[in-house]
Amino acid sequence: MHSSKSFKIAGIGELLWDVFPTQKRLGGAPANFAYHCNRLGAEAYPVSCVGDDPLGTEIRRQLRDTKVSDRYVFECATHPTGTVDVVLESGKPTYQIHQDVAWDHIPYTPPLEALASTLDAACFGSLSQRSCTSRATIHSILRHMPESSLRIFDVNLRQNFFSKTIIEESLELATALKLSDEELPVLAGFFNLSGDTAAQLDQLLRKFQLDLIAYTRGPDGSMLHGTRGSDDFPGCDGLAVDSVGAGDSFTAALCMATLRGWPLPAVNRFANEVATFVCSQKGATPVLPEHFLNYDAKINQ
Repeated sequence: MHSSKSFKIAGIGELLWDVFPTQKRLGGAPANFAYHCNRLGAEAYPVSCVGDDPLGTEIRRQLRDTKVSDRYVFECATHPTGTVDVVLESGKPTYQIHQDVAWDHIPYTPPLEALASTLDAACFGSLSQRSCTSRATIHSILRHMPESSLRIFDVNLRQNFFSKTIIEESLELATALKLSDEELPVLAGFFNLSGDTAAQLDQLLRKFQLDLIAYTRGPDGSMLHGTRGSDDFPGCDGLAVDSVGAGDSFTAALCMATLRGWPLPAVNRFANEVATFVCSQKGATPVLPEHFLNYDAKINQ
């Protein structure tokens, strides 16, 4: 997947520790997304905020250990580093997300505005918009990105930290949407979508003038629907060990393949293969095998 052009990408939002019964792991969709984009050949940055505390220091160290820059991870002196209590039931996570933490206070700064103007792509979700401060920062970044950039809204509904307003404003700022089979019914209720899945995706695409929607079904693959047509991929065979972060790796692969202009079926297959591999490993950020990095050759055969 190497190319003469290195894309500049940001994952914007929550950065935190997922606290499991026996250990803690670095978490938050933006960091997972940035990690995988980096591994797939991009220059990718998490944009977030940590506390001035040992957990924040440890996040920075762990990012650097995985070769992810903390240049746009800000420090908040008044709020602690975010934590989430995670319980796995049959490999599927449930979350207890603590409130009023550092990533609820991501500041909009001149360096961040300068970064925004150079981005090829960014990914953002709904969770990090639960606070006014971080929501305003996210919207400012998206508005300062180049007109031609890819702006992916990965809905990521968590607990009760979302509203119709947040989702509507996000879709208006996005060029692409990623959502799951569990999330589509929520959006269908908000926006009066009707008909089968394909019809509902088409209504969303037209209503918000999106270029692409990725609709994921866990092990049953995904449907891509956009201005370049549609593609339905039935999923990959694989042993699911831990699904934490699999969706973020799917979004990263989708982002990279879309930026490279691959045909829709190739984009869909690649994103599924990457996510299936991540599901087969423990943790959200395993080292992706070399063959994913050289996937271009497979596409161009």
